Amino acid sequence: MLQVVSCDEKTGIQALERQITPMNLDHCERVDNSYERHGTQCLIANFDIASGKIIAPTIGDTRTEEDFKNHVEQTVQTKPKANWVFVVDQLNTHMSEALVLLVLNLCGITGVDVGEKGKYGVLKNMQTRKAFLEDSSHRIRFVYTPKHASWLNQVEIWFSILVKRLLKRLSTKSTIELKDKITAFIGYFNDVLAKPFKWTYKGRVLQAA
Repeated sequence: MLQVVSCDEKTGIQALERQITPMNLDHCERVDNSYERHGTQCLIANFDIASGKIIAPTIGDTRTEEDFKNHVEQTVQTKPKANWVFVVDQLNTHMSEALVLLVLNLCGITGVDVGEKGKYGVLKNMQTRKAFLEDSSHRIRFVYTPKHASWLNQVEIWFSILVKRLLKRLSTKSTIELKDKITAFIGYFNDVLAKPFKWTYKGRVLQAA
């Protein structure tokens, strides 16, 4: 079984308490310009490109190397025997030492010169770690979008849906409430709206005048 997911972080999601005037017969709903901040959350999401659903999301206070490693681990555990492909951008936390060690462990890979970070072996630098993580012979591997082209990652389309349908007009009094609202929206999206994205852009060869 092959699982291909588009994965990325949406950082700095603000828990904003807004003043909202409800809709009535005379006017539509109004959102006041003033608000009160109650902290931020980071969402790490996996968009399953085959089903269009969000699977095993992580919502927390930070997006560290350890956070992303834990997110990948919990995602793989949803189908521990499957072959996983994570489509990600080239952020440093997506090529970390922790991620290399996780793949080694979960895939049971032996005989690899892991080395030491900053010195030699697989862990030497971002380039050596990236080469290991994108090795197509691994059961769990990563595909990296080109630099400055993270928009190619389909989860970015889903993040825009999240903003338009939930975050743009959301009022929350705490990060806990914000987390609950995002979790509920993901459940609703998966049950009602989820479907694979179809690319609609068609490139045309430029012709000389």
